[in-house]
Amino acid sequence: MPNKSLRHGVYLPPFGPFGNPTVLVDLAIRAEAAGWDGVFLWDHLVTDAMPIVDPWTTLGAIAHATDRIRLGTMVTPLARRRPWVVARHAETLSLLSGGRFVLGTGLGSDESGDFSRFGEPADLRTRAALYDEGLDIIKTMRSGHPAEHDGVHYTVRLKRTTPAPHRIPIWVGCSTAKPQVLRRAAGCDGIFPNPEGHRLTPEELTAILASAHKTGLIGDRPFDVAVAGNASHAWQEPIEVDVHGLHKAGMTWWMESLIHFDPLELSLKIVDAGPPRIG
Repeated sequence: MPNKSLRHGVYLPPFGPFGNPTVLVDLAIRAEAAGWDGVFLWDHLVTDAMPIVDPWTTLGAIAHATDRIRLGTMVTPLARRRPWVVARHAETLSLLSGGRFVLGTGLGSDESGDFSRFGEPADLRTRAALYDEGLDIIKTMRSGHPAEHDGVHYTVRLKRTTPAPHRIPIWVGCSTAKPQVLRRAAGCDGIFPNPEGHRLTPEELTAILASAHKTGLIGDRPFDVAVAGNASHAWQEPIEVDVHGLHKAGMTWWMESLIHFDPLELSLKIVDAGPPRIG
């Protein structure tokens, strides 16, 4: 049996029917009342499903309007954000929420033009290098240690400061399980394996975590494993995902995925129904 409790989050894009911060704050309040453990927002700049809102300012409003649930980005592409600005945003949200903020990070994609439409480098190699440097800078700033970073893309000089009062978990989102990706995740506080084109299976998750241990995930330190999908019995479609098997394989967070082409009324019905049952 799993030896870690399972938490349940709501995972959704801040655009389309959710492209209104007031709607998202209301959804988060309803999620807390219904027994969910967290609300996590995608981070995009442009989309074909307009309107779209900024996840960071919206999360500030959610932090102020709720008392218990975790909140975070799922995921912020560090390659198109200044890492020191992200670090300050994250620290502010952590303070505002009383330590409930989770920083979900990822490589990002250019599917909707989040990089190329603004002249940002969109090639995979450059994005990966920016991502890794950004993670190092954020982790140093989170610790309060002096920063002496001379990288290919960033130069940072900071004196020692007092560490933030709340620890900010950093999760790494990934669509593949390549060694360099798993090493990145193993150096942080959680992983969000989100393969393209199919649902993650318990067997795949077992293999991913076994590989992560080989690349540097050591001991029994806190490490979250988030998986997204649809398991609520309030959906009209039959449930095909094996939530119990994923939990047994090591999942610590189930992310109920709300999508921008679902009617808002249906999404709110899913939220109001509360977390899905395991079994």
